Amino acid sequence: MSEINALLHAGLLVSDLARAKTFYETVLGLKLYPNRPDLPYPGEWYELGNGQQLHLMRLPNPDAGSLRPEHGGRDRHIALGVKDMAALASRLDAAGVKYTASRSGRAALFCRDPDANTLEFVEVG
Repeated sequence: MSEINALLHAGLLVSDLARAKTFYETVLGLKLYPNRPDLPYPGEWYELGNGQQLHLMRLPNPDAGSLRPEHGGRDRHIALGVKDMAALASRLDAAGVKYTASRSGRAALFCRDPDANTLEFVEVG
């Protein structure tokens, strides 16, 4: 039996921190976590609730330029819960962000951030 019982944060590599901040803060509406320690590379942390965070790290990406599957559900990804999927889809549409519906039939959608990191969104109460 595993003692692991939570995912505390996910870290994503970004090449342009200002561009990534615009996506995560303006398009997705995430709020900055104010207590990011002084690390030896630029980045931002976002609070997702329940002690969970998303960390953006501006570091070299060993996969830069690699071919990614068209549908994000067939790629490595993180899944984020949203309260209102229609509102999120409207925000993505307004920002010109392409997304695809889950192919499993679940109420979920996938998009990529400006650095091709895949995000899955699942509507939760």
